[in-house]
Amino acid sequence: MKQVYQLKTLLMLLLFVAAAHQSFGQKGEWKLGADLVSRYIWRGTDYGNAPGIQPAASYNYGGLSVGAWGSYALNTNYQETDLYVTYNVQNVLSITVTDYFFPSGIVGNNSYFKYSKDETGHVFEGTLAFSGVARFPVSFAVNYNFYGADKSNSVYLEMGYGREVKHVQCNVFVGATTGKGIYLPDGSDNFSVVNMGLKLAKSIPISETFALPVQVSVITNPQAQNIFFVFGLTF
Repeated sequence: MKQVYQLKTLLMLLLFVAAAHQSFGQKGEWKLGADLVSRYIWRGTDYGNAPGIQPAASYNYGGLSVGAWGSYALNTNYQETDLYVTYNVQNVLSITVTDYFFPSGIVGNNSYFKYSKDETGHVFEGTLAFSGVARFPVSFAVNYNFYGADKSNSVYLEMGYGREVKHVQCNVFVGATTGKGIYLPDGSDNFSVVNMGLKLAKSIPISETFALPVQVSVITNPQAQNIFFVFGLTF
């Protein structure tokens, strides 16, 4: 119960700080979209081993964003539904709390509304991220699973560098975990690089009024000795 109280306190504090920085005359904005990907690779691991559709929706008010994101494999039973709240300071520094959940195709197995420490299937993560600035386009994020089904309280660190080259957005990234947890399924307990690669993205003009965003990524997991080549479309 103590962890649940801490979670509620953190969420309330985040919302209060965000509200205190907003103008009462400011209007919010809804954002809706979806990605179609050849594989869902997240932090160096393949989830679903199949193409997937990834819907997203968020409501943004000033620096505050509340949203939902999901991933659904097209020919396997893998599903993921995440809820999150983010407060962003001038598009440079942000703090996020994410609720990860992985529904089963068998509805009776889901128990979505169970939040007790020993029963819940939810994983709650806190993220502190620096997005970089024009003169220093280096990003850095610290992610910590502080409550829920991840009993190891896994930590994931990621650094990235991005720039535009001939109308193509290029991003290189490297991610690591500090030790035992969900990113090291072999049970090892060492600092390990689990996610490293290059992502290229651009918009392809379809008509005078519409351009289709496409992306390709080469992703490696040095710890697992694996590599992925992923294609995606954004709608």
